Amino acid sequence: MADVALRPPGSLHGAPIPVVPDVAYLRTAIVNVAFVGAPESGRWVLVDAGISGYADHIADAAARRFGDGSRPEAIVLTHGHFDHVGSLRALVERWDVPVYAHQLELPYLTGRSAYPPPDPTVGGGAMARLAGLYPKRPIDLGERVRPLADDGSLPEMPGWRWVFTPGHTPGHVSLFREADRVLIAGDAFVTTKQESALAVLTQRAEINGPPMYFTPDWERAWSSVKALAALEPLVALTGHGSPMQGPQLAEDLHALARDFDVRAMPSHGRYVGRPAVTDERGVVSLPPAPSDPVTGLALGIGAAVALGMVVRSLRGDQRGRA
Repeated sequence: MADVALRPPGSLHGAPIPVVPDVAYLRTAIVNVAFVGAPESGRWVLVDAGISGYADHIADAAARRFGDGSRPEAIVLTHGHFDHVGSLRALVERWDVPVYAHQLELPYLTGRSAYPPPDPTVGGGAMARLAGLYPKRPIDLGERVRPLADDGSLPEMPGWRWVFTPGHTPGHVSLFREADRVLIAGDAFVTTKQESALAVLTQRAEINGPPMYFTPDWERAWSSVKALAALEPLVALTGHGSPMQGPQLAEDLHALARDFDVRAMPSHGRYVGRPAVTDERGVVSLPPAPSDPVTGLALGIGAAVALGMVVRSLRGDQRGRA
């Protein structure tokens, strides 16, 4: 199988785009959600919930793939950053289904703790500079969110298991199916340079580490990439960027694992050399914030303009296919 990025036309909105026969994805502006389950089976799981305001898009996509009135068996979260849970509350209220996440993610999904703050000084791109303006408050799902099983099983996803891949967040997980070596990686690694607005616009597929501005523990992030490389995936759907497949995927992932400190880890920044300390209660302690020569006003205006360009381009892409 040749190495290839899977990004057919129409992958922004509308029907989910198949990655393999029983896994499809939908891009919600800057982040992907996954639909896992054979369309004819009537049983499926949603992985992650996209950015705020996309609940109707996600539900409509599910209806196109699984039929009107269908709802998932559950929603599984790779992690709880704002761009992965933005439409979660609306979807849970619509479908009345359980949500599963790692035990160490629960403080950020039950209102107990905010994540370690982002570091807009790393990454160098407009999307990184915008990080200080991203939503910071945790959501509170209360008893709707449940911890994943300790044994790695996913009862609603037969044949799949979750893999603990912390670093980008304390309780980040990836999902893997051994039978065909399909990987849903969340943000443990991504297939676009998420720090760059241009890369987000073009979606040119390339293996990158987790988004720098939102990664508070680089040693764990490196260990997580090594763990995923050891799985030798043949297909990978990541939180940001186009799905990729083929033998070259595993080779490139091994290269990232080998040279992570050069290719993925920033040379400076708040969490370089001193990670955020977290536990089951949430954030325990943080390293001091670095000084930033870019003023807050300039940062906010410039980054907001860049993000606006991304969103307008994506919406224009949608209208062009209507």
